[in-house]
Formats: sequence, C-alpha cells, structure tokens
Amino acid sequence: MSSLLSRQLLHALLYLLHPCRRMKMQTCKVRMVILMLSTVFLAAPLSCAAWESGQLNNPYPEDEDKQAILYESFSERPKHLDPAVAYNAGEYGFIAQIYEPPFQYHYLKRPYQLAPLTAARMPEIIFLDQKGGKLGQGANDRDIAFTDYIIEIQPGIRYQPHPALAKNTQGDYEYHQLNKAQIESVASLNDFKATGSRELIAEDYVYQIKRLAHPKVQSPIAEIMKNYIVGFDDFSKQVVDKPKTAIRDLPIAGATAISRYQYRIRIKGKYPQFIYWLAMPFFSPMPWEADMFYDQTGLIDKNITLDWFPIGTGPYLMAENNPNRRMTLLKNPLFHPEIYPTEGEPGDKQKGLLVDAGKQLPFIDKVVFMLEKETIPYWTKFLQGYYDASGIASDSFDQAIQFTGSGGVALTPTMLEKGIQLQTSVAISSFYMGFNMLDATVGGATEQARKLRRAIAIAVDYEEYISIFMNGRGVAAQGVLPPGIYGFDEAESGINPYVYDRLDGKAQRKKIDAARQLMIEAGYANGIDPKTKEALILYFDTTAGSIDDRPRMNWYRKQFEKLGIKLVIRSTDYNRFQEKMRTGNAQIFVWGWNADYPDPENFFFLLYGANSKVQHGGENAANYHNPEFDRLFEQMRNMDNSEQRYRIIQQMQEIVRHDAPWLFGYHPKNFSLYHGWYKNLKPNLMANNQLKYTRIDPAARAEKRQQWNKPVFWPLVLGGAVFVLMLIPAINAYRRRDRETML
Repeated sequence: MSSLLSRQLLHALLYLLHPCRRMKMQTCKVRMVILMLSTVFLAAPLSCAAWESGQLNNPYPEDEDKQAILYESFSERPKHLDPAVAYNAGEYGFIAQIYEPPFQYHYLKRPYQLAPLTAARMPEIIFLDQKGGKLGQGANDRDIAFTDYIIEIQPGIRYQPHPALAKNTQGDYEYHQLNKAQIESVASLNDFKATGSRELIAEDYVYQIKRLAHPKVQSPIAEIMKNYIVGFDDFSKQVVDKPKTAIRDLPIAGATAISRYQYRIRIKGKYPQFIYWLAMPFFSPMPWEADMFYDQTGLIDKNITLDWFPIGTGPYLMAENNPNRRMTLLKNPLFHPEIYPTEGEPGDKQKGLLVDAGKQLPFIDKVVFMLEKETIPYWTKFLQGYYDASGIASDSFDQAIQFTGSGGVALTPTMLEKGIQLQTSVAISSFYMGFNMLDATVGGATEQARKLRRAIAIAVDYEEYISIFMNGRGVAAQGVLPPGIYGFDEAESGINPYVYDRLDGKAQRKKIDAARQLMIEAGYANGIDPKTKEALILYFDTTAGSIDDRPRMNWYRKQFEKLGIKLVIRSTDYNRFQEKMRTGNAQIFVWGWNADYPDPENFFFLLYGANSKVQHGGENAANYHNPEFDRLFEQMRNMDNSEQRYRIIQQMQEIVRHDAPWLFGYHPKNFSLYHGWYKNLKPNLMANNQLKYTRIDPAARAEKRQQWNKPVFWPLVLGGAVFVLMLIPAINAYRRRDRETML
C-alpha cells in the first residue's frame, strides 16, 4: 500500500512538473511551491537517520568537538591591543594572554602576592641617597632619594612567530622596508608568508618604558610615571617631535639594560607599590622591530597595526582578529616552560585545584571568542554547552540563582542538574556617590554641611539598590576599602557608625528618623532650605540619560524625598560631564574605582588632597581635603604592611566616615557560571592571565552537548504527514485526468 502511495505521490509530482507554458502563471507558481515543499518532506525522513548522531544547532565545525578549545564571547571590539595603551578589562582579557610583564600574581595564594613570570626571581631593591650612595634596608624614608629595582629575566624565552621578526637569507629583516606594491598586495597580517622569532632580552623591557614616555603613544599612565621613574618627563620632552622608531638608541635615565638578561628601573624616593605596576601589561616587553614593521606607511590604513596584531612571549598569540564576528587565540608554539603552581592555600588540594600541579602550561590549545551583543542568545548557547562559561544577566538571574533561607545564594535545580558550577567573589572595586567638597551647599568642612551629607548617607538605602538593580549582587560598603585589600576590617569594628548600628555583630542601617534629626541639626528641618523657605534643591550630575536609566534616576529621587529634598537630575553626555568634574561645576555624582593593585594606597589616594581633580587634575573627584587625613596618607602610603600601618588605615577610615565626602555605596559581587568540564576554577581578581591555568575535559563536553542538543524530528515528520494528506486531492485530480486521457 505504501509503495503504491509513493508511486502515486511521485506521479502527482510529475504532474506538477508539467510544462507551465499552457497554464496560467498563477497556477504555475502554486505548483512550483508545492513541488519544492514536497521535495523537502520527501527528503526529511531520509536525512533523519544521518542527523540523529549530530547537532544541527552546533555553531562550530564538527572536527573541533573533542579538541582542547575554549569557547568564550565578547560584546564589543577591544580598541587597543598595544600594552602601552590598553587599560580596561575587555582589552586585558586578550593582551594578558599574549604579553608578559616580569611579574604576575600567584594564581592560588591569598592574600594576593606577586611571583616571577619572565623574571628569574623577585627583584633586588636598593635604596639610594641623594648622591647615589647605597642605604640599608632599614633606612629612614626621608633619607631615600631613589629606589633601584634590579630585574633579571630568564634566558631562552622567545617571541611568538611574527612577520616583524622574519629575516631573509642575508640576515636582513624581510618586511621592514616594504614598497608600495608589497603593501598593496596584503590585506591582513596573515598575508605575510614568512615569520621569525628571537630571544627576549632586557633591552626589550627598557624599550617599552621608552614607549610609555613617548607622547605619540599616548599611554594613559604616562602622567603617573612622570612622578616616579627618574628622567621619564625629560625623555618625553626630548622625543616629542621624533618618530616612535627613533627612541631605540636614546637613553632614559630611569631605565637601563645592565646586561643581556638584567635591567634596572630607578624611581624617585621610596614607593613600595611600584612593584605592582611591574605586574601590569604596561611593563611588558616590546621588540623594537614591532614599531619598525607597523609604522610603515600604508599598513595603518589596512588595520595592520600593533593595536590589531600584538607580538608577545605569552602562552597565546592572536591568530584571528575579526571583531565583527570572531577573535581567536592559538597556543604559542614557542612558549617558554612554565608549570601550574605546586602550592596554594589550605583546602586547595581538597578542592581539586592541585590536580595539575607541576604540569606544563597552558592546557588549552585554542581560545575562540565569538561576538555576542545580545544576552538572550548568549545565555541560550551557554545552556546548550556551546559556551564554557557565562556571566548572569538580570533576565536570566532567577533561572540560575536562588536565595537560601540564611540569605545565601545557590544554583537552581535546573543548573545543578546540568552540573553547572557557581563561582562568586566580591570585586576589588568600589562604587560611591560623591559630594563636590568645593560646593557651597553640600561641600566644605562645616558641621552644617557634614550633617547634611551624613543624613543623605543614611537615607540613600544602598541595600535596597543592590536588591532592586543588581539582583543582590553586591555588598554595601562601610568605608573606602573593599574586601581583599590590606586594612579592610571584617570585624564589628569595621562598621560605619555614622550610617549603621551594630546589631548582633552585623550592620543595620539607621532608621530614617536619625537622618531627619540630622537634617534639623543642619538647619534643614523637613528638608526646607531656610534661604528660600522651600524644599532644598540639590543637583545630581550624571551621564545616565536613556530610557533604561530612568528607573535608577527615579529611585535616587525617592531616596532624597525621604528627607524632603528635591533632587534634580542633570543628565549630559560624557564629555560635558567630564568637563563639569574638571571645573568643579558638578554637585553630586556617582563614581567608581577598580583596583590597579591590591594595596590600600590605591584607594585612599582617591581622597588625598594633592590629587584634587579641580586643583591638580587628579583622581580625587570629590575634591576632598583634610590636613590630618593627608598627613596620615603620606605616612601610610610608602609603609610596608605592619601593625602600625594597619592602625593608621583605621584612623583614615574614621576620618572619612566622619567627614562623609562619599556615600560609600557598594562593592559589586561577581557571579560566574562554569560547566562541569571547566577545571582549575578559583577567583583571582587581580590576575588577568588566567586562561593558561584553565583546563577543560573535551570528551565530557562533547557528551553533554550531544545529550542537550538531540534533534527532535517528530514535528517535521508530523508536518510531512499532514502535507502528504493535503496532496491527496492533487493525486485524485491526477487519477481523474489520467482516466480521461485513456478514454
């Protein structure tokens, strides 16, 4: 019967193929549509068997299925891949895998501590007096005019294969003097067929410091380094009109190669935090050949630049840079020997974090970053196993996270069933609401202004903000320092007594009545300005102006309304906002800071008087100035961690809490999800080069992908059956016509 039906269906299709020239055009089109749909449904059952073992939604080639490839995503193109210029998390996610400064943060140990990377050992630190004489380690800070960092690097480290290092048979660089025809013949770095490599030497680190000083490079830390590296400012002025390629043979006083594998950096005075800078990509080595190659006329027009194609000694190299679709890192075939840590914190072994101890890094052969601008498709692909890790957008939070009875967080049963791992950590960053201390109303050191600021600090309920706008992913701040920074007080004594009460050792925000009483004492009873006899008007300057920002802005208004204050939102573009901040024309604002290095100096300097944004162009956006705070800061900043330094930090916290130039806001809490095949997971908020420690189980991933993405064919088969039934009238029409023809 089925054979007869198939023959009849085939005859019907042949009828549909009858030449259209005798038909009306509309009839012909209808038949052709029916023909195409019929072909699809006839072919579907034949294809089902072949597809049963595959994944029809797999966005990657099938031959990658069981390879050691890590799949991640990015949402916007990194603007800079030049380590002298790059300075944000998105850019560091790429360049920290490619470039290697002399030092790095130990992956497992806490508190965070530095360890050698390309350096053979930690640096030798020498203190010098004004005449260059050597001082002992216990020398008085006032006697220290200079500090030398003597850094020795490991021999045998080589750069990744790169056209800039390619040489011809005569020993000359192959691509350093390209003619017009050669440049026109290439469209990408990959069009250069020859590549070369050479050994990393100390002079490459010195050359990079010179690049930081060159005005044409426009390094964001150049102004900071002028205050520390000897001769940095003089060198910058010397080369202002010279091309970048001219700096190779020009000396800089504060950076010198002592030998092939040893160099010295000399800084002004004593600045212990300088060593943390030496773990940042800014101080990665750069071969002079890179500038010679990339600065050739014509290459920049084709985006063949250091900002697109880096050259480093790290575990990975940039194999593909297509920011509109995909960016790919490949394992550096010339990567020097480096092993996974053999020790960590107590408990790391039990957590499986030392399974790979002593093994050669990296474990991943290839890292694929796919462009994902929308959170929903990104989240869907993660659940299907096509991304190995994921953040949690607000839309997906309830699907992934549930709150426990004790206020903690846990994965939902759906996530647990998939074997997904949750990793949380409080970021080493602070977001705060600042007052312009130069403002006549909210600023100044008067008791009236201080009590007004404290009242607002109580009224603006950041616990509520974290709950509403951050899905609970944050910790209300009690002071300047976030958790994880030396000097942060986790005990009951670390609670801000001007905003919180202590209840069973925990911080409980004061009742709004306490804030209203402060308003009375400040002369603003019920929020009335005695000068105007109307509601006190304060101005909140912000760049938030989109429809999505309106709920937050309305929330801020309601917080001030608790005190009878009318908050006026002054939204503007970023450039105008920056101008207001520089000139002191903002009144209240929101600001944030991510740690450059894990030291309290990196946060307290945001309130140091000499860093006032208006007066000195610094990062003290509140323009706060307290002579006692400044004195303690100057005493604390260059001290080694000790009991004395800890006590000074607590004094500084108390001064700032009392003066309230900030509403301390919150420290964000990172929530990250990882599939069960993702190994060696431990939060490291200071390190950016974590990919080399990552290991995945490709076989487990392939099995789960197969399980989660089995094709479902019954709707297609059902649709085909319905369509066949719909063709029965056509079959009957064919039979009638066939009989009529025979008669």
